[in-house]
Amino acid sequence: MKVLNVNVTVDAVSGGGTAERTVQMSKFLGKEGVECAILTLDIGLDSRRQDAFSGVSVTALRCVLPRYYVFPLPEPRVMELVQWADVVHLMNHWTLLNAMVYRAARRAGRPYVVCPAGALQIYGHSYGLKTLYNRFIGNRIVRNAAACAAIADNEIDQFRRYGVAEDRIALIPNGVDPKEFRGADPEAFRRKFSIGRAPFILFMGRLNPIKGPDLLLRAFSRVSKVFVHLQLVFAGADGGMLTTLRAMAHESGVADRVHFVGHVSGDDKASAYSAASLLAIPSRQEAMSIVVLEAGICGAPVLITDRCGFNELGHIGGGRVVTASPDGIKSGLLSMLKDDAALRDMGHKLKDHVIQHYLWESVARKYLELFDRIVTAKR
Repeated sequence: MKVLNVNVTVDAVSGGGTAERTVQMSKFLGKEGVECAILTLDIGLDSRRQDAFSGVSVTALRCVLPRYYVFPLPEPRVMELVQWADVVHLMNHWTLLNAMVYRAARRAGRPYVVCPAGALQIYGHSYGLKTLYNRFIGNRIVRNAAACAAIADNEIDQFRRYGVAEDRIALIPNGVDPKEFRGADPEAFRRKFSIGRAPFILFMGRLNPIKGPDLLLRAFSRVSKVFVHLQLVFAGADGGMLTTLRAMAHESGVADRVHFVGHVSGDDKASAYSAASLLAIPSRQEAMSIVVLEAGICGAPVLITDRCGFNELGHIGGGRVVTASPDGIKSGLLSMLKDDAALRDMGHKLKDHVIQHYLWESVARKYLELFDRIVTAKR
């Protein structure tokens, strides 16, 4: 079988969870005997990033307007790759690349699967542009798909609102590869980023309003009065909020206890999870955060909001699920941080749960079953 994975970016810094999902599913489908190719733009695609693809063929189109992911047209390679594939897999939603691949797939008669990974809802910037995109092509991309891959239960309802029938929705969650987190060295992380010996809460992700770093900072400023040695570490690229967050930290009197270490990857990421008292995911809107699985495989307990599509975290005892507000996050932090032994137990429970249900091997097999069904039906 030949699968074309389409994602507007596979850049580890700006692409976030969808970039990681695209790369990992391509690699693990390859291990199952599937011939995979990735179609993307050339954003952040240096030689080091290409090494992570492990034999997967990558076609990178030249991006001429990064803000809107625009590439030169016409682009004959889009049709060539679509005709090569047995099935096409579209990640994200609001992109020119997805629109062009959709049109090529329809002309070539190739079945395709859409996986927006939390991008279906119109939220945040460019509200008007997204509304127009859906009116002219976005709704058709979703409704005409052979199948729709939801990464969490909360995304199933979003597909229904687009008019997708229940029997065309497949729940295929994010995954994690334990081998990528074996190089953890908590002490090395503390030394490298001058964290010191104090316990700290970790935020991992873009500093963007949808990720809620401001909610976490407000909650931390209140909790810091109870836990006087506690620190807060923001690990992630600036998504437009770094200056605001620095100002907030100064205004709240906690600037000396808040660390902005930028984007981390590889062993630094594994070390950050292992060194943290807990990971906090204060998102205002998300389908299923991939970092909860990364933290879990490292044995770190997690606090998430009820907008993250992973409420099972509370049921299995791997952390706390709270409302997406400073008060909700504050309450969760106070509850978790009061007992170190209970924190460690949460981390163990989450790790066991992730190993049992969320390794990329099992996630790739779900994709393979879906693709097999679609291709067989087409033939």
